[in-house]
Amino acid sequence: MKIVKKLFLNDKFILVIILINTFTIFFEGFEDTNPIASIIITYIDLFTTFLFIVEIVIKVKHYGRKKYIASVWHKIDVILVILSLPSLMLVFDFDMSKGLHYLLVFRIARVFRFFRFFKFIPGIATLMKDIKRALKTSVVILLGFVIYNLIVSVFSCYLFREISPEYFGNPIVSFYSMFKVFTVEGWYEIPDKMMVSSSLVKSFFVKAYFIGILITGGIGGLSLVNSIFVDAMVSDNNDELEKKIDELNRKIDLLITEQKK
Repeated sequence: MKIVKKLFLNDKFILVIILINTFTIFFEGFEDTNPIASIIITYIDLFTTFLFIVEIVIKVKHYGRKKYIASVWHKIDVILVILSLPSLMLVFDFDMSKGLHYLLVFRIARVFRFFRFFKFIPGIATLMKDIKRALKTSVVILLGFVIYNLIVSVFSCYLFREISPEYFGNPIVSFYSMFKVFTVEGWYEIPDKMMVSSSLVKSFFVKAYFIGILITGGIGGLSLVNSIFVDAMVSDNNDELEKKIDELNRKIDLLITEQKK
């Protein structure tokens, strides 16, 4: 029993199980798999689910319920395993006519097990903390970017919906089209398709309009959002560095004062 406990408390062993389960989910995505191989893969998947349950039970007993749940990653583990539990019933020979076929839907939850990989990334806790701080810092500029996209989308909708309804037929379609323009890559495809049979003058003004949108929203707007987000991500490290520099300067000042005395 002690060996089993030690095994399930070892992160490397859990990572191996996750890897096996990941490849199992990957191969189950092929519909033309050999029937025997498909059955083997299914049972491997069910077995790994059982191992995840054993892992939770052992860790709850080892750390205690409160301490175990206190970890965000442990909460995620529990949620993912709970979502996978209904699929375990498929191991029994149930008659699908009894309405249990809906359990197949819960097998989709297995895909979310991929998220367990994140807990093994070095420094993931610090990274998540930095991302959270960056999102809080850049929320205003992100909101401004969305509002600008919305305004441009409505304006473009009324301007071009008769010419190109597939891109600007309604505000929602227009919003998506303008967002594609903001992403810079492939932005020219929309105006080029719109102006295939238009006059040279009309084509010039329409393309100039999209270039203006690209510069203000794509190059300017997204660059601003990105710079603020990245600056917020690294600000914690900068703050720590500034504190160390201030402390070093203070010590130098003290040394100089002592020497003068």
